[in-house]
Amino acid sequence: MKSYLAAAVQMTSLPNLQKNLVQAEELIDLAVRQGAELVTLPENFSFLGEEHEKLAQADAIAQESEKFLKTMAQRFQITILGGGFPVPVGNGKVYNTALLIGPSGEELARYEKVHLFDVNVPDGNTYEESSTVLAGMRMPPVYPSKDLGNLGLSVCYDVRFPELYRHLSQMGAEVLIIPAAFTAYTGKDHWQVLLQARAIENTCYVIAPAQTGRHYNMRHTHGHAMIIDPWGVVLADAGDQPGVAIAAIAPSRLEQVRRQMPCLQHRVFV
Repeated sequence: MKSYLAAAVQMTSLPNLQKNLVQAEELIDLAVRQGAELVTLPENFSFLGEEHEKLAQADAIAQESEKFLKTMAQRFQITILGGGFPVPVGNGKVYNTALLIGPSGEELARYEKVHLFDVNVPDGNTYEESSTVLAGMRMPPVYPSKDLGNLGLSVCYDVRFPELYRHLSQMGAEVLIIPAAFTAYTGKDHWQVLLQARAIENTCYVIAPAQTGRHYNMRHTHGHAMIIDPWGVVLADAGDQPGVAIAAIAPSRLEQVRRQMPCLQHRVFV
């Protein structure tokens, strides 16, 4: 693992596939011009609309999203994470799929979100992700990159389940990627503290690309895409507008924190 710059992209995705891909490309370009070698896109980066619209277009969204990620990776010679897009499973439902692509356009890792957001939020909105999404059945992978470190994948609501990240750290993760479309209501109280907790308890970097703003009707997301170091320090915060949070991922800092706070060596219940 070397020192490098990572980017957590922040978008306001809409119920419009092509507009979203144009926005994503502009922000990827911005990140690369600032030196990012690992670029991460948020959950629902390519489409964020009503559930019935998503299902109706799922085939096109899946194909275009994967093609887009491979094209961007090759064009800019970066590793890129598409933080969540629908992939049809043939029974009227989709997997919420995160896809990690290498600089040659090759698939490095794939994760199908296991924790689905079925919640009555106190702001009056009801979310029932399981109505259209099939929960993944496999634990998320850790991709061992010689240059970028051991990358652990997850998606949004997963952040509330610390056992998932303990599994990733047990598998050797050094960088946890948590792409999200966190609601504005819950985000203001829980987003940052959950990200910091996952970083601190696992002594890992956290890269958390995010959705922000108004997407359609009542759907409003929190923003604040972040990069957090293994001590829990917020290195970059994209605020509440579309943009990019960029920070250095440094193996020396990871080693320092793990030496000073060797929690992973002291685990009893694994």
